[in-house]
Amino acid sequence: MKFAVIKEQKTPPDKRVVLTPTACQNLLQNHPKAEISIESSDIRAFADSEYDALGLEVSNTIHDADVMIGVKEVPVEALIPNKSYFFFSHTIKKQPYNRKLLQAILDKNITLYDHETLVDKNHNRLIGFGYYAGVVGAYNGIRTIGKKWNSFELPKAANLKGREELNANLNTISLPNLKIILTGTGRVGQGAKEILDFLNIKQVDVKTFLTQPFSEPVYVQLDVLDYVTRHDGTKGSKSDFFANPADYKSSFLRYTTVADVFIAGHFYGKGAPYFFSREDAKANNFNLKVVADISCDIDGPVACTIRPSTIDDPIYGYDPETELETSFDNPKAIAVMAVDNLPCELPRDASEGFGKTFVEKIIPSFFNGDEDGVLSRAKMTENGQLTPTFSYLKNYVEGLE
Repeated sequence: MKFAVIKEQKTPPDKRVVLTPTACQNLLQNHPKAEISIESSDIRAFADSEYDALGLEVSNTIHDADVMIGVKEVPVEALIPNKSYFFFSHTIKKQPYNRKLLQAILDKNITLYDHETLVDKNHNRLIGFGYYAGVVGAYNGIRTIGKKWNSFELPKAANLKGREELNANLNTISLPNLKIILTGTGRVGQGAKEILDFLNIKQVDVKTFLTQPFSEPVYVQLDVLDYVTRHDGTKGSKSDFFANPADYKSSFLRYTTVADVFIAGHFYGKGAPYFFSREDAKANNFNLKVVADISCDIDGPVACTIRPSTIDDPIYGYDPETELETSFDNPKAIAVMAVDNLPCELPRDASEGFGKTFVEKIIPSFFNGDEDGVLSRAKMTENGQLTPTFSYLKNYVEGLE
């Protein structure tokens, strides 16, 4: 079985890689029958020389490999027929802009495994960049605080060498007396919480956050039932909410009257209530001035997120009165950070975490007969057809929806 680490060819370029030099080395040590070829790249965060230094094969051609492993979508013209591919295809939600990609994958008899479809038997994601989205998103949120209140300056995460330098910069600042909301308790929420805890920001419970004044910055971390309630007034549950989101309404506005900053690290499912609407943001007692929207659902549950922002220009302003974009330092504006590819700002760190998990949880399935069903659950296409699990994409592929 020969694996290939493919060059990222999507524009704008992504410096991340699934298998770092160390991950490749561990893969070969754990699976003696495996081979790996590294497609030469001047883009990725790990130079060709770093792979070569560990005795790994770096080549301009990878056609002899069986399994191609990448991060972002592969351009249609670069797809090699009759191979297996791993990458984020962004097709499982029927994204119109990638219909031609999935059509080409089927036409070229490619077996596709999307990183998002790699789940355990309980359908929990096995792999992802969510943790580093949380880390960078919270850092960017803190950076936005400094700019909005003109209280300190932090460099962009993308200009730093890695997590150690990011932490070193955080150690130089002092936060104003603010109340911060963090939503989400998954990988994203965990990464964001780590930044807030690194800054020694005091964590308080919901009741204390809502009712008590403070002379220091504080934050509250909210799980689902902290910001939604059932329409019928009965006690809900997390599992019920995810199964029946339309049965719930938002109770988030009680936080917006006391909080200054909202770091959005939650997962938002179709049919779930919005956190706040454009009309809600017009209220005189609506107090939020900074929103770091890591989840980045555009024109949706967080009303001020009207577009994604970019690594180069990560902050814009939203004027609740006009519902239009403005300068973030406008006194009336909510400063919005909504970068939708946050892990790209710490590509080496994000790649190291991803690669370690990929080698530990995914690669063994190729050598143990897929005894845990990881590959069979994740496989989207095979023999020019959608697999039964992903047959719901048939009309999407055919352009009927």
